[in-house]
Amino acid sequence: MAAKRVTIIGAGVAGLVAAYELERLGHQVDVLEGHPEIGGRIRTHRFLPGRPGPLVELGAMRIPAAHERTMGYLRTLGLADQLQEFTTLFQDEAAYVHTSQGHQRIREASATLVEELSSRLPAAELSCYSPEMLLFGAWMAVRVNALAPGDFRDAVSHGLDAELMGLVAGIDLSRYTGTSGSAELIDLRALFADHPQIRAGCRGRLYRFVDDIVNETGSTLLRLRGGLDQLVHRLRKRIRGPVHCGNEVTGLEVGSRQVRLRIRHGFGTRTRACDFVLCTIPFSVLRGLELHGLDDEKMAAIGSQRYWNATKVALHCREPFWECDGIRGGGSFTGGLIRQTYYPPVEGDPRLGAALLASYTIGRDADQLGSLSRPTRIAAVLEELGAVHPELRRPGMVLAVADQVWGSEPSTQGAAAVRWGKDAVACDEERDRMARPQGRLFFAGEHCSSYPAWIEGAVESAQQAVRQIHRYPASALEADEPCEVGA
Repeated sequence: MAAKRVTIIGAGVAGLVAAYELERLGHQVDVLEGHPEIGGRIRTHRFLPGRPGPLVELGAMRIPAAHERTMGYLRTLGLADQLQEFTTLFQDEAAYVHTSQGHQRIREASATLVEELSSRLPAAELSCYSPEMLLFGAWMAVRVNALAPGDFRDAVSHGLDAELMGLVAGIDLSRYTGTSGSAELIDLRALFADHPQIRAGCRGRLYRFVDDIVNETGSTLLRLRGGLDQLVHRLRKRIRGPVHCGNEVTGLEVGSRQVRLRIRHGFGTRTRACDFVLCTIPFSVLRGLELHGLDDEKMAAIGSQRYWNATKVALHCREPFWECDGIRGGGSFTGGLIRQTYYPPVEGDPRLGAALLASYTIGRDADQLGSLSRPTRIAAVLEELGAVHPELRRPGMVLAVADQVWGSEPSTQGAAAVRWGKDAVACDEERDRMARPQGRLFFAGEHCSSYPAWIEGAVESAQQAVRQIHRYPASALEADEPCEVGA
């Protein structure tokens, strides 16, 4: 099969995986990246560059072990031995959860959470639920509050009360409940693993939410010791073709035999005629470009794709004070503006301090926090989290702050594609619309995948686009009309 020359727009995971795989198949590639650095929405921040100090993930931060495509690249790139378990929200029983009684330890919160759920249920329904069902519902409800964006919380919460409780009615939940000290807890990971019909029976907003909960609790989550940016940098080293950072594509035109790109670099602009183009940038950015030659259906798909914002605020602390409070990892649901707080393991030289992901918000919550000026945002996070962890108020405890507002990032204009509010069939249809090629212009990225918001989605979509380009028929190379190629 004749070698093809492919220009890739975007040097995130999707673009770099595609470049690597296309070269393995004998094709020539070059990559254009508008940002000064590669990585896309993988952004590892090192508080003390060049020194063995703490780091924090301001973008993607965890990988489900069940995501085999991503795991395969980590093995291929020699990073598998750097994987460690990621302790997620509610896993460390010493962490905190926001309840009607204030901030309580997770191990002490079950009774309060069950009372909160019971107060919302009609009296006629309440008598139908066993204590185990109420415990299940209570911990699912707090996950809704912690994980669902503000504009979806009410709808998802209603679905939980009206639908999800019914789906577990015939399951013996006593197998999944237990005690830790005096606390009664439920093992959601084992429950969802043993009963996949719970997820399959959900609809609309609830389906997407439970799908995320399955990813959060149904398989082991992993982190990459030393930073997730190792993944993109090792991929880059495997690519022979050039990767041009600081080269922003500002327009494209699809023709019958080529795709023309307008590229801005520094103060200059140039036009390039390309044999094949693979576009991996988010549609939130793509729709701001000058686009020509795409059909109406594709333009509608590009214009309609929604993205969540995400805002993170991280602190470089003098010491991991939370360990003295009994917290060894995981996360707290702190509520308010800051929503979620995570306690990463101490990396590097412990004498150089520790990183704390003080606030992680998505959706409307991220918009609210991200809209504040940076000094106001940092002050608000320190004020709220200081009520949970007064150690933050000690002089010299906070050494530095790093933050990222993905909705305001020009190269992404959002953190991840939104599929909440759609059932499985609608999600698949939307994925296919987003990924559909236009002549010699192909598409990849988590928004074109079955796994929006995950690295796995970027990898899956890149592999599909590579297959499409590789199989583009030789007869079409001289054709006057574009040729669309299926997956």
